[in-house]
Amino acid sequence: MTSSTETPDTPDTPDTTAPLPTPRPDESAATAAPAAPETPTAPQMPIAAETPAAPEASATGLPAAPPPAAAAPARPKLAMAPLLGMLTVGALIGGVAGGGVVAAVLATDSTSVTATPAMPTSITVTDPEDATLVTAVVAKAMPAVVTLTVAGGGSSGNGSGVILSADGYVLTNNHVATLEGATLTPSIRVTLSDGRIFDAELVGSDPIADLAVVKLDGAEGLPTIEFGDSDALNVGDRTVVIGAPLGLAGSVSNGIVSALNRSITVRSSAVPDQQLDQVQPDNGSDAPFDFWDFDVPGTDSTEPRPLTSGTVSLPVIQTDAAINPGNSGGALLDDEGRLIGIVVAIATAGGGSGQSGSIGVGFSIPSNFAQRIATELIENGSASHGLLGASVTDSINDAESTVVGALVDSVLPGGAAEVAGLRAGDVITRFNGVPIAGSVDLTAQVRVQPAGASATLTYVRGGQAQEVTVTLGELQ
Repeated sequence: MTSSTETPDTPDTPDTTAPLPTPRPDESAATAAPAAPETPTAPQMPIAAETPAAPEASATGLPAAPPPAAAAPARPKLAMAPLLGMLTVGALIGGVAGGGVVAAVLATDSTSVTATPAMPTSITVTDPEDATLVTAVVAKAMPAVVTLTVAGGGSSGNGSGVILSADGYVLTNNHVATLEGATLTPSIRVTLSDGRIFDAELVGSDPIADLAVVKLDGAEGLPTIEFGDSDALNVGDRTVVIGAPLGLAGSVSNGIVSALNRSITVRSSAVPDQQLDQVQPDNGSDAPFDFWDFDVPGTDSTEPRPLTSGTVSLPVIQTDAAINPGNSGGALLDDEGRLIGIVVAIATAGGGSGQSGSIGVGFSIPSNFAQRIATELIENGSASHGLLGASVTDSINDAESTVVGALVDSVLPGGAAEVAGLRAGDVITRFNGVPIAGSVDLTAQVRVQPAGASATLTYVRGGQAQEVTVTLGELQ
């Protein structure tokens, strides 16, 4: 059983946070008729041989949506485009809450390979008449995906990132930019898909979301990633991953969305000391998913890490697209080449040794959440997170509970939960419509919301379901 206490100065405690915007209903299957074979349809984006022009950046440094790309010549293999379009307008496939207990590792490069990674200036399309939808996705998005080489604190490692603005703001993971807390002042070099290399500096990092923004020195006119709506995804939607697994830049894999609103708990650097005693270990483990139990290349140094470590809960998109060490911070894309997630971790079946490769269970931070954090990091150097002000556990471990959810142990005097009328013994079952299976789900959904956000909670008291609106506090 996992128990945690939400207090204003305790950033990672199973707390109730508002879910990702636009919660979805329970999972349901979507069906659509396939396109007629005699009328092949053009792809959603062109297969371009050159790097696309960067869209105009917004005031926050995040790119504005680019104009629609011209249609490429029709070809038989892309006749599945209408089917994909019909699936995306169907009923939303809903929240699969709760994470299974498996060992996992962060998708940071921890293995060296004897190969020279290719850095193509364009996507090679040998036979355009036989190209696939994945080819088109990669042609659109590849120029905006970069490889980061980070050093500091006696450590070094590789990761991936995506370009947010034409002047060089890049989004990646906090554990990539700080080498899992090994350094507060990392030395960062960023390699673009066209082979150009830039020095970069850390603009801001958010250990609660495991995201960071770096800024390339002297960059201008760069291609940028287009954001998609992660709240509009269905289980079964096509996914494409681009990154630098094992340092092999520009690597591509594809799969589907395996689950939505999956909640995982990981260790994170730079978490305040006060939080370290808030999550009680379950069977000797800090969390169901322990992504931090592995060596980063070059960590032979005995220098102490300058950042403290604690646990954070993340809401993630699960995909079966192959993800390996080095993919961290890279792009999870939809079938139109839009960013729907930032790759963060993979599950392993080996008990957390940290050196295993993909087993088809990978996790990405939803793009809507990532975009909010990136905007705040660029504007303020930091990001805010909601706080419910309650100590919660998993109701399934309580003999008296009759429903699955997050069981309230206590509420903080004057906190958001108490003000909303919640009390000990209540079982929270939904947060902004997202199903809540336990304390990790609740904490993950609360953290997605900014401080001061309003959220709708469904809870059970005395066998009766009730609904209440909560104005969240701020995690300090």
